Amino acid sequence: MTRRRFAILDRDGTVIRERHYLANPDDVEVYPSAIEGIKGLQALGLGIVIVTNQSAVGRGIIDLARLNEIHQRMIRLLGEHDIVVDGIYFCPHHPEDECHCRKPKPGMVLQAAREHGFDPAEALYFGDKPCDIDLGNRLDGVTFLVRTGYGKEYEHQKNLGAHHIVDSINDAVSLICL
Repeated sequence: MTRRRFAILDRDGTVIRERHYLANPDDVEVYPSAIEGIKGLQALGLGIVIVTNQSAVGRGIIDLARLNEIHQRMIRLLGEHDIVVDGIYFCPHHPEDECHCRKPKPGMVLQAAREHGFDPAEALYFGDKPCDIDLGNRLDGVTFLVRTGYGKEYEHQKNLGAHHIVDSINDAVSLICL
């Protein structure tokens, strides 16, 4: 039996518009190119997991209830386009907490892999920051730096290590050969 492959997507700057410490669900705005891209990934048969560092929780800017409201709004907006997200995983810790889940550490993806039965090395990783690329590379996956969010600031960084640099998730779909 062949296992289903997954796309691992960063949230802020990749799926939704980057907002410094997003705290209001009404401010969630999904990139149109992300909608088309995720639909394309699903058409290829990929599962969809979103992983996100949310130090705003650890810093006391928002609580878990508010974070859940933000995620529910994102899920609702994606669902309006028939997109199903298999899971959202977040690290609520402050960067200095030395946790196992804050990207680029693999904790969130390993949890998702256990829960959804996929091999992290067979996953495709999408993000707009070096930590997203580092995460995918640590797990031997294929990495895509998207130029949405902060991606344009990092695309010329030496030793970035992205397998592909694309304008958006949608632009990556044509590069994927399963």
